[in-house]
Amino acid sequence: MEIAVGISGASGVQYGIRLLEVLEEKGIKTHLVLTDAASQIIRIETDYTPEAVEKLATWSYAQKDFSAPIASGSYRTGGMVIAPCSMKTLAAVANGVSDTLLTRAADVCLKEERKLILMTRETPLNLIHIENMLRAKKAGASILPACPGFYSRPRTLEDLIDTMVGRTLDLLGIENEIYRRWK
Repeated sequence: MEIAVGISGASGVQYGIRLLEVLEEKGIKTHLVLTDAASQIIRIETDYTPEAVEKLATWSYAQKDFSAPIASGSYRTGGMVIAPCSMKTLAAVANGVSDTLLTRAADVCLKEERKLILMTRETPLNLIHIENMLRAKKAGASILPACPGFYSRPRTLEDLIDTMVGRTLDLLGIENEIYRRWK
């Protein structure tokens, strides 16, 4: 199985980074696209460099590399996760604007009826955000807001991140035990 992972320019890049780590641990190959804004936020929010994050992926592509395999529907993947998904990226996906590899790969998932998980990250939401979420959902995407539950009594930031990554893996159909489930 291969999974495409996009990290866009919203706070919460740790979600995408941790997802890459877990997929690598599970031996699942990944195709990564980082936006320029994500690269900036990685430097601000984490101790990683964008180059170190790229090394977590099996393959990494530039934003405008439309020759990447994930730009074509004939290249089969198990789906795509955009974590975090900025409202700009959500708007592009919801409205079919495929002007970057990130949004093209997402469009490919929708047109090929593959899993597309958008871990949206913004608060509060305005009506345009909500309508774009609805539009993306109607097109076939799963909307997974970065809102971890607290029933597991998380003790660390890593616990909260793992809750969301575990939920993402659940949506992809990938077995995991990285978070405490409701009993």
